[in-house]
Amino acid sequence: MEETTKNNKSLHIIEAIDYTGRGDIIQACMALAEKVKYGVIQPEDIDENVFQQELETKCSEFPNPDLMIRTGGKYSIDNFMIWQMAYTELYFVENDDLEFNKTSFVEALDSYQKRSRRFGGK
Repeated sequence: MEETTKNNKSLHIIEAIDYTGRGDIIQACMALAEKVKYGVIQPEDIDENVFQQELETKCSEFPNPDLMIRTGGKYSIDNFMIWQMAYTELYFVENDDLEFNKTSFVEALDSYQKRSRRFGGK
C-alpha cells in the first residue's frame, strides 16, 4: 500500500501498530521535561504546537484526523490518538476490516459531509 500511495497528497491514512495514545502523551511529556531540565526550552515556551512536535505522530507532518472510521462493531477509540482526535468526527460500522469496502467507505464519507463541524464551539 505504501508504494502504491506514496505520491498521494490529499488523503492520509494512518495505521498504528503497537501504538498507545496515553503512551504517546507520556513520552512527549518526558521529552519536554528533559528539554526543560537541560535548558533547551523554558516551561513557558510549551504550548500546543511545541507539545505536538514531541508526539510520535508529529502533528505538523500529518494533520490531525478529520474522520475516524471504527470497524468491527466497537464503539470506542481504544486509546488511539487521543490527543490528535480532540476534534475528529467518529463513524462506527458493524463490518469488520475484511468486510469494509468501497461502498462502506463512501457511506462513511457521506455521513461525514453531512455533519456541521464546530471544533469545540457551540
